[in-house]
Amino acid sequence: MNQENVKLAIAPIGWTNDDMPELGSENTFQQTVSEMALAGFTGSEVGSKYPRDPAVLKPMLDIRGIQICNAWFSTFFANGDKAKTIDQFINHMNFLHAMGARVIGCSEQSKSIQGTSLPVLEQKPVFTDEEWRLTAEGYNELAAIAAQKGMRVTLHHHMGTGIQTPAEIDRFMAMTNDNVGLLYDTGHIYYSEGSQQVMLDVLTQHLPRIFHVHLKDVRDSVVAEVRANSLSFLDGVKKGTFTVPGDGVIDFKPVFKILDDYGYKGWMVVEAEQDPAIANPFEYAVKARKYIRDNAGL
Repeated sequence: MNQENVKLAIAPIGWTNDDMPELGSENTFQQTVSEMALAGFTGSEVGSKYPRDPAVLKPMLDIRGIQICNAWFSTFFANGDKAKTIDQFINHMNFLHAMGARVIGCSEQSKSIQGTSLPVLEQKPVFTDEEWRLTAEGYNELAAIAAQKGMRVTLHHHMGTGIQTPAEIDRFMAMTNDNVGLLYDTGHIYYSEGSQQVMLDVLTQHLPRIFHVHLKDVRDSVVAEVRANSLSFLDGVKKGTFTVPGDGVIDFKPVFKILDDYGYKGWMVVEAEQDPAIANPFEYAVKARKYIRDNAGL
């Protein structure tokens, strides 16, 4: 892949899980970003332990050669919480802009079951036509706001949400303007559909509007256990649904080729939430970095 076009980051969720703070509670912010740098990454997303004052955070990252590339933002348009969502979005956007990030990864969390005990493969939410309209309208507005700062908004399709499947991704993309992007996540689309080919089809179909990429691998054996026992999304995470590229069932070489052939410009982010007591985050960061170097030439 073209090293001038693509930068590599890793998310702190492998060290400390914001949805389950007990996972990795012992891992400090400084340890996390130091190990990211030591493993060979130059970017990071933002976790709950990160200082939120750019004047404090930026020097701590600069000295390690780490740049913030994105941070999760929850939207609640389908619920009708437009005014509150936009108000919080502006604060979030301003923080990211000050940190040098130019992409904002959003997830529509209305009706989401990803943080609940409900079975993720059986009870995912389904939006009504009105909820779809509200969501699309809201994202169009966010993208217009972000454009004023030279930033781009992306939708993170996610397990346990109303925008999870290829059909739902297609509908969202069709209902929104071209300046609303997709945060393409290999792990979530594979988890949802159980198919490498479908995962690649989604990538190919929406390439022009993919502004950010999450590289996440999946363990089929754990997904089978989640299905057989009607487990929640978080139950699966704790058992090891996800892992870093090269450690699960996904072949990332065609992903890299499709992105490279298209001329993708932006960040690729290793984002593989695991229990750090079981999967040492530094060891897995090194493993991911080697896999990407060997298979993408980065």
